[in-house]
Amino acid sequence: MIELRNITKIYPNGFQAIYPLNLSVKKGDIMGIIGYSGAGKSTLIRLINRLENPSSGEVLINGENILALSDRALQRRRQKIGMIFQHFNLLSSRDVFGNVAFALEIAGWKREDIKARVYELLEIVGLKEKAYYYPKELSGGQKQRVAIARALSNYPDILLCDEATSALDTKTTKSILDLLKSIQANLGLTIVLITHQIEVVRDLCNKMCVMSGGQIIEYGSVEKIFSMPKHDVTKELLSYLPAISDQEVLSQSSNAYRISFIGEHINEPLISEVIKKFDIHINILAGNIEPLNTTKIGHLFVEFEGEEETNVKAIAYLRDKGLLIEPLNPALDSSCKVL
Repeated sequence: MIELRNITKIYPNGFQAIYPLNLSVKKGDIMGIIGYSGAGKSTLIRLINRLENPSSGEVLINGENILALSDRALQRRRQKIGMIFQHFNLLSSRDVFGNVAFALEIAGWKREDIKARVYELLEIVGLKEKAYYYPKELSGGQKQRVAIARALSNYPDILLCDEATSALDTKTTKSILDLLKSIQANLGLTIVLITHQIEVVRDLCNKMCVMSGGQIIEYGSVEKIFSMPKHDVTKELLSYLPAISDQEVLSQSSNAYRISFIGEHINEPLISEVIKKFDIHINILAGNIEPLNTTKIGHLFVEFEGEEETNVKAIAYLRDKGLLIEPLNPALDSSCKVL
């Protein structure tokens, strides 16, 4: 689908942003390119649709070297490569409808076809009721949805995302990632995104590469790299993963509890102790330790798999030991006497 062969990029001032590298992205992949500022991520993604030209090497899309295309042929190829940006790049003088329609007008669509296509796209991104709002009247997440609709206008087979969630808060980022995931599944797009947010790669991508100093230092499946990172930069990026959310845990089990350990309790084998004492199965769903200014606090997400009476006794025992235990599902409050 996308293949970069021996690509380099050297700017006229002599700065080398990309050293010789190769990258393959298969059809249907969601490829995350991650690294710190200055790693070469933005330059690399702009080479894929020739917003910048490489100093050497080849850029192949479906086996065709786009560096050899005429200006007119390149314009046609770019219509099949959608792109969304960090700061949305919407036209303030046009409403939502007009912003999405603009890409179709540039591509030469007939006026009667544009209206149907714009409404179809706004339906996909959940903004049909905002068709005649202007960008200044929209939230950041809504602006990005408009940008996504515009990027999809000409039925692209590739979607490039340049820090598409960096300007958004955590909740809005999740909604945009869910939208991109849905679009990819329904339309079969190939997505390449650059980000410095490791959680974006975790939540959206199936493949990833890590860049540093204009080079790819790790490449492979998300599962493999997250489980066995090799390079120090990758290990450092993974260390910044935020704590798992209650919603993520509840998606695994509706019978989940959060157990909080503070200070000295972190190193005590209390879970093993309660399993032996009450002959109960406790399934550990997730966990993390957060360093605070004066101590550490640990969170363990579990589900108790014993009889209700046994569960009640086990929870009471742990509470007597000074642990804070909270059900993540409010419905559990009425199902357990000590909650």
